[in-house]
Amino acid sequence: MSRLEAKKPPLFISEPLTRDAVSQSLSLLSGILKSSYGPAGRLKQLHNGVGGCVCTTSQSSALVGRLSLSQPVLRVLTASVQNHVSRFSDCGLFTAILCCGFIENFRSLNVAPFTVIKISKHLLSLCMDHLKSEACGCRVSVDFSSVETLVCLVRSILTSKPACMLNKTEVDHLTSLVLRAFIFTVPCHVGTNAVLGKCVVIPVKGGRVVDSAVLPGLLIEAPEVQLGKPLAVKRTGSNMIKIALFSVSMSGDGSNPEEGTIAVHHGVSLQVSELNQLLNAGRQLVKDEVGLVVCQKVMHPSLKQYLKEQGVVAVDRAGLSLMEPLGRLTGSQPIASIHSLPPGCYGSLKDLCVESFASKHFLHLIPGDTVICSLILCNRSETAWDELKRVCETAEHVLQLTVKEPLALLGGGCTETHLASYLRHKSSSLPASTLRDLGCSQTQYRLVAEGFCRALESVARALSHDGEEVLTDVVYGHCWFVPPASPCVSRWSDLVSKCGCGVSGSTEDLSWSFLQGQSGSPGLQGCPQEPPVKAADLRVLDCFAAKCSGLQVALETANLILDLSYIIEDQN
Repeated sequence: MSRLEAKKPPLFISEPLTRDAVSQSLSLLSGILKSSYGPAGRLKQLHNGVGGCVCTTSQSSALVGRLSLSQPVLRVLTASVQNHVSRFSDCGLFTAILCCGFIENFRSLNVAPFTVIKISKHLLSLCMDHLKSEACGCRVSVDFSSVETLVCLVRSILTSKPACMLNKTEVDHLTSLVLRAFIFTVPCHVGTNAVLGKCVVIPVKGGRVVDSAVLPGLLIEAPEVQLGKPLAVKRTGSNMIKIALFSVSMSGDGSNPEEGTIAVHHGVSLQVSELNQLLNAGRQLVKDEVGLVVCQKVMHPSLKQYLKEQGVVAVDRAGLSLMEPLGRLTGSQPIASIHSLPPGCYGSLKDLCVESFASKHFLHLIPGDTVICSLILCNRSETAWDELKRVCETAEHVLQLTVKEPLALLGGGCTETHLASYLRHKSSSLPASTLRDLGCSQTQYRLVAEGFCRALESVARALSHDGEEVLTDVVYGHCWFVPPASPCVSRWSDLVSKCGCGVSGSTEDLSWSFLQGQSGSPGLQGCPQEPPVKAADLRVLDCFAAKCSGLQVALETANLILDLSYIIEDQN
């Protein structure tokens, strides 16, 4: 019997946030995230050190999940961010940077964690109430009868990821495509339970971005289809194309364990028997006037040839990802057995044609009425295409969220600095009854409020990567960026023209103060005012639902980490 190693006792780590290793790891993570933030964010190249795929990105959905973290505290933080991104797709870096800022600012205060948590929750409630009020100066209503605000929202997402390597013409083209694709997914007839459709991204790597297109219906890659030849397809008496959708293998290789045990008599060829069964199924399809057969897996060449001779178009290797949109598009039910073809399993199409993009040929399935569309996405390299696909999917999800809650927030750091100005104003005149309810002194409240505000402002400062000075005005509380190496002037208005979001201009009678380091910015003389918002002036917008969730997740995660007194690790 081999010798067994003695079981090791668990490792107890008390007050983990006071440990140098945790502090250094948190600071390093915060630096990585901040340097990736915004349109000028620096790219990160991630690989596992033993070969495999290399990912070049600045997106949180790709970045956070690929980081290898040894500190349990950081794993809690990144897990919260990943959960937020899985639900909202957007504002992942905002959430992570803000959470790091909360932890770094709150842990340095000489205030008990329990008190910090209570005060910060009150500050969060002030933020959320302000963001949801009509008087909020950083909230914009989204009017779906006009595309200006929607264009700004989509363009802000596309330009925030430099790894896509897009120029202005390409951004404008993709913005138009994403909006058209989204409109295709909105049902024309809205009932009590309206459901948005789906946009399927079709990859064309190596093509030009401006060759990207959006088509109603669905594209299925079909290398065997020849372009230029008329597509002879069988139609029903009502001039529709009947479609059968198979989720089972039709290769005839007998590799379907779900079909049960097969008993073969002596002298009978299993391969011939299976082929005959496939051909019988093909004859039934022809008899039922099916014009298009799509198989998720492999189809036997003899069956494909037979169907072709009968005027039936056959496509195999469609893949699992297309099965759900195919079912929604055509109304067909996936067939799981070649031995049973119930009449109700078939769907229908209005038309079928061939499309070509770059060197690829596709069958274009055109329905009578659909909420399914195809976005043919082209980009020059595989890395840029992967990044662009994630960005376009994020933009589609943000538009879906905006339908549910037709609001947006000013981007470019202006929402963060505006909220910081608002909180400083509110904390300067807090009722004594609120302090009693929170069980804290006014000094403690102001310390935590200042830490909260500095964390918000650190997100705005993270947008500066090339040495720009970051300012905030004392009227609206918006964020302004002074170009690096600017000449010394007597007035800031000679150097800045627009704030980060584009709403406020330097022609107004404004004064500015610095956003620098840990000093924070001085509070406004009064509550920040609401600037007049014109859709034509907007340069950057953020998703309202995603940013509000990110603010809540960042604080809740920071409070959870601040409240940790022990980490217990199993050493076995």
